[in-house]
Amino acid sequence: MHQCANHPLPDRYGRAFLIGVLLNTSFVIVEAGFGYWTESLALLADAGHNLSDVLGLLMAWAGYSLAKVTPDLRHSYGWRGTTILAALSNSLLLLLAVGGITWEAIERLQDPASVDAPVVIAVAAIGVFINTGTALLFAKGRKSDLNLRGAYLHMAADALLSLGVVIAGVVIWLTGNAWIDPLISLLIGVFIFLGTWNLLRESITLAIHAVPTKIDPNDVLKYLEEIPGVTDVHDLHIWAISTTEVALTAHLERPNQENDDALLLQIRQVLHDRFGICHSTIQIERNIEHADCGQSADGTL
Repeated sequence: MHQCANHPLPDRYGRAFLIGVLLNTSFVIVEAGFGYWTESLALLADAGHNLSDVLGLLMAWAGYSLAKVTPDLRHSYGWRGTTILAALSNSLLLLLAVGGITWEAIERLQDPASVDAPVVIAVAAIGVFINTGTALLFAKGRKSDLNLRGAYLHMAADALLSLGVVIAGVVIWLTGNAWIDPLISLLIGVFIFLGTWNLLRESITLAIHAVPTKIDPNDVLKYLEEIPGVTDVHDLHIWAISTTEVALTAHLERPNQENDDALLLQIRQVLHDRFGICHSTIQIERNIEHADCGQSADGTL
């Protein structure tokens, strides 16, 4: 299902953000405290990453809320673009967290410190449940909203990362090898980076008004060119106005054809149903010689 301006995401995600922020903030405080007490870099690294996720949740929540602001003449699409900014900011925040975790892990590999394995295991196990529960709050929304997908990926990754800390604690407890702790931290950093890359790439795509990756512009162009009576398509633009809505403008040349409102309605419906484009503006140019828009030069769409 394609989310459009007249079909916004349900308000229940506002409550999901509130629950997620409260749960994760509480856990960060607990995890950081035990990490400092036990001198566990894995716990401290995970707590730092969870803190970045709290900030990420807050940014995603802000974008989600601002997207509901009513449009006006100056902001004709409202503030829906803030969801793109939130997704992009989240991905950059995660990359900063990766850098910090990696730096600290390398230092601790050179000078491993002993840790209280049972405490590490217990605290990280709590994190597995909290992060999994938070991720499930956004599981459904991730399919249609990149902003919510960012929140979901953060929490799902954290659930796995906390599980990794549990495993590190068990290995240290059984073997006494303290270097396992920073090694797990490095693996955590690699995992976060890999999980963040697609989010960053898609966010940048939307931020620079490129065609969203889920849409093939060649298929859209082919559809428009095959409309009966159309001899040329130019000035075609497809871009995202939020993480859930896509817009399109295009000029169609239909020589010697009368304006056809029914056709325009049909085109709009197909663009929505087939390609997920919610806002489309089609300009029909019937008399090419007199209505040359000047935007059909060679080398342009």
